[in-house]
Amino acid sequence: MALRLSEPDLIDDIDVTVLDPSVLQDLKVLSKDNADRVAKHMIMASDLLADDPQLALQHARAAKNRAGRVSVVRETNGVVAYHAGEWKEALSELRAARRMSGGPGLLAVMADAERGLGRPEKALELGRTPEVNELDEEGRIELAIVLAGARHDLGQHESALITLERMNPSLDSQGFSQMRLSYAYADALLSVGRKDEAKTWFKHAADLDVEALTDADERLEELG
Repeated sequence: MALRLSEPDLIDDIDVTVLDPSVLQDLKVLSKDNADRVAKHMIMASDLLADDPQLALQHARAAKNRAGRVSVVRETNGVVAYHAGEWKEALSELRAARRMSGGPGLLAVMADAERGLGRPEKALELGRTPEVNELDEEGRIELAIVLAGARHDLGQHESALITLERMNPSLDSQGFSQMRLSYAYADALLSVGRKDEAKTWFKHAADLDVEALTDADERLEELG
């Protein structure tokens, strides 16, 4: 009861139907009133994440405290904790979600949380687990980017480059994940002194980055 009294306030007129139908289905194991509150806290967590990750985390925790046995709620808490820089909490929640739902879970987020804790070796261990084979293409790319980052953390820049090359980056590629892969590949090329190639890939990343989510344009300008 004390946990519920400390919950952050919910705004009026939250439409829970904006949640994915599969999430709403998972929440049906709860009482109707509780499911409604959990859904609203999850929506608030998502809406606040970019501007106020700490308040978003309060909402995610409130949802978790009400529905700790629902895997998607634990996963949401883990993702929001990750964005708020609460690495230990993120790992704990994402592990719990994976135990509940099976499958690979959010391996890339978990590995990056290990990096956040200063444990790049642990991140690399996650990249060797059997669950990697269950990831879709986007998941494999995201994990490769994180694992390359872990190699950079360890000063293993050539290994970082090899990790990304296994994803077969292409200058004909399209889409968000390919934009991120191209950017990471450009950065890895630069780390081993291959400046001209890095410029080509930063240019490709910039071309794909129509929403200016990265600093690919700025990196390209710096390289001249």
